[in-house]
Amino acid sequence: MDKYAIIVAGGKGLRMGGDLPKQFLPLGGKPVLMRTLEVFRRYDAALRLIVVLPREQQPLWERLREEHRFEIGHLVTDGGETRFHSVRNGLALAKGPGLVGVHDGVRPFVDIDVIGRCYDEAAKHRAAVPVVEVVETLRHLRGDASQTVDRADYRMVQTPQVFDLDLLKRAYGQAYSPRFTDDASVVEALGEVPIRLVPGNRENIKITTPFDLKVGNTLL
Repeated sequence: MDKYAIIVAGGKGLRMGGDLPKQFLPLGGKPVLMRTLEVFRRYDAALRLIVVLPREQQPLWERLREEHRFEIGHLVTDGGETRFHSVRNGLALAKGPGLVGVHDGVRPFVDIDVIGRCYDEAAKHRAAVPVVEVVETLRHLRGDASQTVDRADYRMVQTPQVFDLDLLKRAYGQAYSPRFTDDASVVEALGEVPIRLVPGNRENIKITTPFDLKVGNTLL
């Protein structure tokens, strides 16, 4: 069974406050996106990697690859108008049957064991998502009022989200909806299988702000 990983890296880095897209920012002297790809290669050397980048960013990515002598093999395809369309473009390069994971390019600290658990669970149940417990107190807003909710009833969702490849392709054959906030929500809308939850790792942060970058350098 073939295994794919679609690494979605379409961010413009606006919250970083600079011109360089966040996936290309240096983390310990190496672009964030390269560190993310290295983790997936360590998980499985045979994993087929697909990177989704806006077309205008691809020449910069090629220059960075040459500069850092980055030799991990992968395919590159164009990003779309939204994350939904970017993932759909990545799926066009994946051939079934098999499993496919979708991961944020700016999550370089996902644990290899978490990746493995997601693929293993998806092989059994067709849809698996890593989550971590909520540690903050949550309040539900209702107009001008709010009330505390039981945080034990909630989980924070991470990536990679891993699915049976044919299932995910059918899900992404649906018309786009703004309700699709991640891949699991797209699959849920198809209504074929429930989403299985697996334990994630708290270090698996999404680097989107200068503070996140400081945390990332500390984690290194």
